[in-house]
Amino acid sequence: MPELRVLRVFVNEDGEWGNPLGVFLDGAEVPPSTRQGIAAELGFSETVFVEDRLTGRIGIFTPAVELPFAGHPTVGSAWLLAREGTPVDALRTAAGEVGVRYEGDTTYVAARPEWAPAFDLARLDSPAAVRRLDPAEHGANTYAWAWIDEAAATVRARSFVPQAGIVEDEATGSAAIALCARLGRAIVIHQGHGSVLRCRPLADGLIELGGRVVPVETGQPASTIPASRRSKRTP
Repeated sequence: MPELRVLRVFVNEDGEWGNPLGVFLDGAEVPPSTRQGIAAELGFSETVFVEDRLTGRIGIFTPAVELPFAGHPTVGSAWLLAREGTPVDALRTAAGEVGVRYEGDTTYVAARPEWAPAFDLARLDSPAAVRRLDPAEHGANTYAWAWIDEAAATVRARSFVPQAGIVEDEATGSAAIALCARLGRAIVIHQGHGSVLRCRPLADGLIELGGRVVPVETGQPASTIPASRRSKRTP
């Protein structure tokens, strides 16, 4: 089994929270028939298999399904490739080519909102109403959100993705892209316990999504990653 890298994507300014992501940089060595099972065993909301570092070709799996595109796996993979000395201008996903941009400690990807899985973008009256939601009450993919400060374009959100086998997602880039496209303006989203996502519309219907990434485990075989290392906060 190739080595597994574990990251947290969309961490806050203190490097905390973010969505855990498993990445196999030598994913081409993992037979396609075994990838879904590995993703299910690892239990991350998404696991990435990098099929070609130079061209940026990747495959993305939740514990239940393969996804043509997802936000935090593309941001995390782009960040990791740069950290490993092979930055890319684009990633090749099953949905299409995803543009990549690096700016300081933030990694950005640009994608089409129609690539995102279908979400019910449910606007609530207040951040407190978002906080009170019970994940068990959501049987369909739902991105619940409310303005923290509409003038400042800050949003509070939570994401429930049962159709992909995810009860609640800590940071959901694809849903953030869909929300940004609907609002038609740049926004900063505070999702889950403390993750931070940045989105803005670009030309030609693209949405740029960005955030900060930190490593959790590097160079570890998948079987040696203890479950305690998958907690919400970085160690």
